Amino acid sequence: MIIVLKPHATEAEVAQVIRKIESFGLAAHISKGTERTIIGAIGDERVLQEGQLEAFPFVEKVLPVLKPYKLASREFRPEGSVVNVDGVLVGGRRVVVMAGPCAVEGREGLLETARSVKAAGGHILRGGAYKPRTSPYSFQGLGEEGLKYLAEARQETGLPIVTELMDTREASVVYECADLVQIGARNMQNFKLLKEVGCRRKPVLLKRGMSSTVKELLLAAEYIMSEGNYDVILCERGIRTFEDATRNTLDLSVVPLIKQLSHLPVIVDPSHATGKWDLVPPMALAAVAAGADGIMVEVHPRPEEALSDGPQALLPSTFAKLMDDLSRVAQAVGRTL
Repeated sequence: MIIVLKPHATEAEVAQVIRKIESFGLAAHISKGTERTIIGAIGDERVLQEGQLEAFPFVEKVLPVLKPYKLASREFRPEGSVVNVDGVLVGGRRVVVMAGPCAVEGREGLLETARSVKAAGGHILRGGAYKPRTSPYSFQGLGEEGLKYLAEARQETGLPIVTELMDTREASVVYECADLVQIGARNMQNFKLLKEVGCRRKPVLLKRGMSSTVKELLLAAEYIMSEGNYDVILCERGIRTFEDATRNTLDLSVVPLIKQLSHLPVIVDPSHATGKWDLVPPMALAAVAAGADGIMVEVHPRPEEALSDGPQALLPSTFAKLMDDLSRVAQAVGRTL
């Protein structure tokens, strides 16, 4: 249930509605817009009748939320959300580019990549210190050592860091380094992990599971938001289909669809979606044209030597050209880079 207050409702009036909601055993979640305050009543709404809230003179209207995801729905927040990642705003007019190696492989290679990402105009540095791999014999990442290199790269370049959290036991060390905490596709429905990042006050990048529906993605976001963390960015990274010409199938239709269903920002990862470096630039451009709030791409100075996902990594020179092309597409759809 959503309670829309009239313009200029006071803090005391907001508190009065919250007390009423909580007296019925429901949780109250507040969303403050430019003109109105909206309060979401989360729980078994049958215990609370709409008329009990509409009786307040400062309540404009009460609306039932039919979707199973409440806080993530566009009904809860009609305006699009903007997530602040250490000064980089995701969900605003600017298209945000996150770039870097799939995995942190060493200090010098990471710093070289970070410098090239910065020089080309990238906004956030990506890099995996902990890597979920299909084979137990594949490179699993450098762990805490990799986090130290990421922290050094941030200090040198000023780029915020996005890196993946795989296990609640690693949360403390990852949160010391990360400005944006990634929940990977394989962990999209790891509910204990979702609750962990929901309890912490740092932005979360939630990747769509490779076989997950849009509804399941939004319900995963709901897990995070229900714990109090509303700073969630969604990521389409390709889904598993019968097609085997590419690593996955990039479902760009979800970008405008999610924009209709949810207020959360949406970015696209064409690297994991296609698995082929030469397909990454055209799909990145298409993602921005479709309305994506950002893209995440892999960049490596020597892809042939990469320990993880080399075939889908862009050379720094290719990434620099992509940034130029993205700027033109962004301008064409009324945005900036």
